[in-house]
Amino acid sequence: MGGELSPTTFDEAAAALSAAAAEGQSVRIRGAGTKLGWGNPVVDPALTLSTARLDRILEHNAGDHTAIVEAGTPLGRLQDELSGAGQVLSLDPPLGIDTQDATIGGVIATADSGPLRHRYGAPRDLVLGVTVALSDGTIARAGGKVIKNVAGYDLGKLFTGSFGTLGLILSVCLRLHPRPTVTTTVIGASADPQTLSAAARALAAAPLELEGLDVAWRGGRGGVLARAAGVESARRAGRVGELMRDAGLDHVELVEDDEPLWARQRAGQRSRALVIVKVAARPRQLGAVLSAVDGAGGTLVGRAALGTSYVEVDPDGVSALCDALPQGAVTMLLDIPEQARASLQPWGAGEGPALELMRRVKGRFDPVGACNPGVFVGGI
Repeated sequence: MGGELSPTTFDEAAAALSAAAAEGQSVRIRGAGTKLGWGNPVVDPALTLSTARLDRILEHNAGDHTAIVEAGTPLGRLQDELSGAGQVLSLDPPLGIDTQDATIGGVIATADSGPLRHRYGAPRDLVLGVTVALSDGTIARAGGKVIKNVAGYDLGKLFTGSFGTLGLILSVCLRLHPRPTVTTTVIGASADPQTLSAAARALAAAPLELEGLDVAWRGGRGGVLARAAGVESARRAGRVGELMRDAGLDHVELVEDDEPLWARQRAGQRSRALVIVKVAARPRQLGAVLSAVDGAGGTLVGRAALGTSYVEVDPDGVSALCDALPQGAVTMLLDIPEQARASLQPWGAGEGPALELMRRVKGRFDPVGACNPGVFVGGI
């Protein structure tokens, strides 16, 4: 067995995976390949198992606000289909760099997200059910079609962010939301990281029901972006502007044609030539994170109220950035230029109880180590 396979049915996918595992071969699981460089390279893959032909929207239950989608379905195409019913999957990561073909399976497997995470949560919060193929040929299903049914929900959460190391995601049942018809964004700026941090905390604490609350930083100056949606968006935007001014932000501006602003925020999460360092820190540490980014000569976009940031920095500046981050901050390197991969490790190297637990989970679901071996933290 070797090369690449693109099965068209769940049974074909499970059979291919189990046949490779039975022969002791490593399997590289991939979707559209838009995040193929994330994590470590797969150890000696004998087979690439692609979801490219598992790309059907199996069900769209508009009344229940759910959809069941095969893993190879491009996220952009799904959103186009849902828009006809006035609905949306509230998940908006960047769809790629050179192509815009990111698939549902790839987004879920890497737990990728965008500005909508502020209100609607991470991918794991939108997965109601999942169907997966395991390396022994089992097709396992968990969860349900409706939001009230939580049976097996943990399996969906477990596979979300697993980077394909536990098995192959075949399909997911997703929670949908009404698509906003009106949005308004307010922007406020400052050259002081602590002022931006204080403004973000004030906005996060206010009862505004914002669609997005982001921060951006470049060249010693940054801004906070707050997006309101719906019929009350203008009123909420006015209150946002007041809070920004009270917090000391300047150049406060209201933007109604705001999609280009958020497209830039999403684009800032990927890089063609530099390194993207994903930083997870406490929200109150945002000022310190911005100062560290400034010192390393980087740029940043991120979720101001969640503590998740994406820093674009030169490979030579990664070490300085990580050393300057506040205590407790956790990093992961996403896009890494090929010439820098030998000197930069995408995952932290720390050993501990969490890593041991992850190894036990890997052993439970993929005991022969066939699925994307070595990709995850600790060489899992």
